[in-house]
Amino acid sequence: MSGIKCFERNGEKYLELISEDQIRQRVKELATKLSDDYKDKCPILIGVLNGAFIFLADLIREMDIDCEVDFVKISSYGGGRVSSGQIKSKKKFDSDVDGRHIVIVEDIADSGRSIKFLEQMFAGTKPASLRFVSLLLKEDNAVVDFKLDYVGFNIPTKFVVGYGLDYDQKDRNLRSIYVLEE
Repeated sequence: MSGIKCFERNGEKYLELISEDQIRQRVKELATKLSDDYKDKCPILIGVLNGAFIFLADLIREMDIDCEVDFVKISSYGGGRVSSGQIKSKKKFDSDVDGRHIVIVEDIADSGRSIKFLEQMFAGTKPASLRFVSLLLKEDNAVVDFKLDYVGFNIPTKFVVGYGLDYDQKDRNLRSIYVLEE
């Protein structure tokens, strides 16, 4: 496995799944696609805290159109490695979204529950469009039917950290995405 980066810390083994360079290239591709799709528009990109903040920051820096930024905060993991299945809203968006193009920016989509929860959050509004971009997708984990409009990487059903994704609020600062193995 030459070229694969791995390290150990606090009894955990980290195996690189997606490198910093791969992330950077894919973020540029997604930013180009979004810039093309929203040419002559000013979408509001709404990042899902805490995990998507790094992805959102890099994404908008690569876009070549005007855009606005807002955030929502939801939680389903607590401190564990497996979603509780219960989504809680911790912060709602502040923007007036009626008549606006909205792009929800997620770090990872797996069960689909968060995407459905976010769709419901916008149910009482009248955006011109509502689309979803997720850096990562665990396709095999879906428990509800959901749609993503833009996907960075399809990944296996493994617990991952880095590039904004955490384990008990740690490891967000890793520049690559790692599988965290026990």
